[in-house]
Amino acid sequence: MTVIVVANPKGGVGKSTLSTNLAGYFAAQGEWVALADLDRQQSSHAWLDLRAATLPPIESWQVDLDNPAKPPRGLEHAVIDTPAGLHGNRLASIIELADKVIVPLQPSMFDILATQDFLNRLAKEKAVRKGNIQVGVVGMRVDARTRSAEQLQRFVEGLDLPVLGYLRDTQNYVQLAAHGLTLWDVAKSRVEKDLDQWQSILGWVDGK
Repeated sequence: MTVIVVANPKGGVGKSTLSTNLAGYFAAQGEWVALADLDRQQSSHAWLDLRAATLPPIESWQVDLDNPAKPPRGLEHAVIDTPAGLHGNRLASIIELADKVIVPLQPSMFDILATQDFLNRLAKEKAVRKGNIQVGVVGMRVDARTRSAEQLQRFVEGLDLPVLGYLRDTQNYVQLAAHGLTLWDVAKSRVEKDLDQWQSILGWVDGK
């Protein structure tokens, strides 16, 4: 079983978009996957409520922030969507559950600076340094050909963390989420550009 934590203490960076689509990918592969939502607003679990019963199933996993427990036995993948402002002991306890941590980050200097302490802390975690937990960054709402993408790449390289990929700014994610859908629930031709951008991310997630 693999537990993937999607985390960034800064709000509005795309954590729920990454979390729901990751869960949707695993479900589309026929794997048993659960999605945990630690945000008080429960956006990811509300998204699950919109998801049609005819679609590949994603389980809802309830996690107590003050006393987190390991996922149910038998799961192949668990994805944890974390809230903005998560820090201190609560953050540490969630990270301890993780096999992989994905940090969504928009390539603006303001977002980078707001996330810098968090990335520094992750890079220094003993489990990360030993390779027991893998950490990667995903650039959100970005054109990989722009200077801002290069800026993000240089910043993350300084922390010795990989940039897994870049996801473009598109209404596809918004429109699909409104119906409980992911990129893997619709015709490939409709979201082909977005699926292409996910390949490097999924290669890292799958350990390829």
